[in-house]
Amino acid sequence: MFDIKCSIFNMFYFFYFTFLFLLHPVLAQNPEILFQAGKEEVCVKCNTEKYFLLKFQIKYRTTFIQSISLTCFLQMLKLCSELEMVVSCYEAKRDKLRESKELYHYNVHVYHSVLQDTKAKIQKMKVYQERLMESLGDILEKHVPLPQNESSASKKKKCFLQSFVLNTPHDPYVTIDDTFWPPYVEMLLRYGIAVRHQENNFKIRLETFF
Repeated sequence: MFDIKCSIFNMFYFFYFTFLFLLHPVLAQNPEILFQAGKEEVCVKCNTEKYFLLKFQIKYRTTFIQSISLTCFLQMLKLCSELEMVVSCYEAKRDKLRESKELYHYNVHVYHSVLQDTKAKIQKMKVYQERLMESLGDILEKHVPLPQNESSASKKKKCFLQSFVLNTPHDPYVTIDDTFWPPYVEMLLRYGIAVRHQENNFKIRLETFF
């Protein structure tokens, strides 16, 4: 653009100087006047060229600054978009961690409440068991009392099962009557120490231990 303007100016200057030279032949014959006129024209031409050069430099600098500013602006836009993506990712991660933390606290609260309820139920069951055992002890003491005066005959009854097994192995059963303490008999049967007769429930014998 600058070269085109300079070419137009030079062409205009050439035609103008030729026009003056043809219209004023007297001026062309005086060398001092021609020198001064040429000097003035050269100064005008130099000033004009300096003006165009300065204008071109200013325009070029402005364009360069604008291009740099545009590049920086695009880079800033790209950086802002990347930062927005990073911020959105961090916010999503924060929300997820917050939900996980709330869920963890909720589970801990539920677990703690369930644990407390279970402990309370266990404590209630222990109290109920103690009361039940006391009631059962009262019932046994009332209806099935322990033998008070143990005689030598009652001591011999403890060896009935062993004696029958050794003395009469073909018929080791002992007939149960009121002289036997029922809880003791039930304990022998429950723990597999003695077994009942298959046909008569009032007869028991010692289990064969091999």
